[in-house]
Amino acid sequence: MFNHIKEDISIVFERDPAARTHWEILTTYPGVHALLMHRLSHWLWEHRLFWLARFNSHIGRWLTGIEIHPGATIGRRMFIDHGMGVVIGETAVVGDDCTLYHGVTLGGTSWNKGKRHPTLENGVVIGAGAKVLGPITIGAAAKIGSNAVVVKDVPANATAVGIPARILEEDAPKAKEEAIKHSFAAYAVADDNDKFNPEAMTKMMQSLLEKSAKQETKLAALTEQLEALGIDEISDSAVGQAFDVDKIHPKEAVNGKTSKAKSPTKTTADKLKKPVQK
Repeated sequence: MFNHIKEDISIVFERDPAARTHWEILTTYPGVHALLMHRLSHWLWEHRLFWLARFNSHIGRWLTGIEIHPGATIGRRMFIDHGMGVVIGETAVVGDDCTLYHGVTLGGTSWNKGKRHPTLENGVVIGAGAKVLGPITIGAAAKIGSNAVVVKDVPANATAVGIPARILEEDAPKAKEEAIKHSFAAYAVADDNDKFNPEAMTKMMQSLLEKSAKQETKLAALTEQLEALGIDEISDSAVGQAFDVDKIHPKEAVNGKTSKAKSPTKTTADKLKKPVQK
């Protein structure tokens, strides 16, 4: 448990650029306080000290504004940013390296006992105000946009936004792993279909730049092959233009074919002329 607590504090530096010192995190971050108290509440719950676990959880809610049922299973290196209004139900399961923002609800849709809250696999990011309801599964490295309402399963490496939530994209796992290594998408993402969305515009520009770079590489390879064959593309182009039929006989070229020049015909007067004898 102490290793989990240490990781809960250290992970804040990776996901919150405002964090400066361990002391600051330990004394001023409500998300860290809520997780610390939940670790204790969950231990009490597993040892069947239900009332004490609920009472400790209630104190944590009063101090932080974050309500985590002591029966919920929370993985390692979880980060709750800001935290106010976060609610996590009894049968919810949260994997490792997940991030929740303020106003997130992992709630149920049934009054029946048993599994009635969502399961988050590793690396899930849920934006502010999103509601994930029912015994559904959010796949690994998936993103839930701010204020989305999710009532169906979300595939791994996918992005879901809207009310009700719809899937925008499903990235290749390798690309998603590289993205997680190099960047962290705070508050999940906006709608990629919105042409005025800066993130969507950035992706389109990046795609155009990649295509342009590939074309330049192909042209450079072709130029090297021509040079290896001893072909001067500039001279050859000039020769081709010099023998352009349309340019040689522009008036006589018809449908790409040239007509032969006709010799001048003799008139009747010319035929009757006799050669002058000397």
